[in-house]
Formats: sequence, C-alpha cells, structure tokens
Amino acid sequence: MEAIVLLKRIRWLIFIFIVGLVLSGATAIPLETEMKLLVRLTHSDGDAGGAVGTGSGGLAGWLNKVRDGLVEMNARYPFLAYGTDWLAFAHFVIALAFVGPWREPVRNVWVIEFGMLACVLVVPYALVMGGVREIPWGWRLLDCSFGVLGFVPLWICRRLIQRLSALTAGLSVPPTG
Repeated sequence: MEAIVLLKRIRWLIFIFIVGLVLSGATAIPLETEMKLLVRLTHSDGDAGGAVGTGSGGLAGWLNKVRDGLVEMNARYPFLAYGTDWLAFAHFVIALAFVGPWREPVRNVWVIEFGMLACVLVVPYALVMGGVREIPWGWRLLDCSFGVLGFVPLWICRRLIQRLSALTAGLSVPPTG
C-alpha cells in the first residue's frame, strides 16, 4: 500500500514539472504580445500613476525597452523569432522525456537526475549569459529562480523514487539525511 502512495506522489510531482516545462515553452512563442500586455498591466508605458515607476530607468524602462525591441525585431526581422519558437519546442520535447519516469520511476530515475542537473545549471548560465546580454540583475535572478523552483520537486521526487525502489526491492527504506 505504501508503494501505491509513493507512486502517486511521484507522479504528481512529475506532472507539476511537466506542466511547468510546457507553460514555460508556450510563453516563449508570443513574446511581443506578452510584453505589450505586461507593460499595460504594470502601467509601465509612462502613465503618471504607474505601479513600477515611469521614465527610462528601473523596471518600467526595462519593460519598455524589451517591448520596443520585440516590436521592432518582429516588424523588420521576424525570422529572428524562430529562435524562440525552437526554444519552446525544446521545452515541449524535454517535457516528453519526463513521461518515462512518470510511467516507470525507478527504472527512469536518471531522467529525474538529468532534470535536477539541468536546473542547477540554469543558475550559472543565467548569471553569465545575462551579463553578456546586458540583462538587469533582478531579471537574471528571476531566471535563476526557475532553476531553483524546478529543482525542488525533482529533488523530492528523487527521494521518493529511492524509497519506492527500496520498498519494491524488499529492502528497508534508506535513512534520510
């Protein structure tokens, strides 16, 4: 009975991770529309009562700069957006890889470990490449948070898979620590 409970928890965590990957990928496609909406929702477009401030600095300035860049890029060089289309596709394909551990977690624990490693690598990648691309520090930290937030359910999932493996092998559950 404990094995069934563990399997349900494992599958729930993997489902959450898959949904996160799919949503993250899906948001990489309509970037211009999303940025226009974000600027409007945060009143960053220069309105005097803006929630994030006005002018060319701070978050409002950054949101306007990104929106304007996307609008100009899509108007003059729409083929560049094909790169983020492929980014979305990569998220969808990676999400498919997690169907294996959803179906057979003990056998496919390596996929969970791969995901954990990828999440850890998000942090230095976002910090380094964000600096190279002149991304503001706060935005880089936001990007790093996706790695941290992705790591947590996978780490819990891995621990549950270890318990399930020990249980199904007829061994005692390994100590946690």
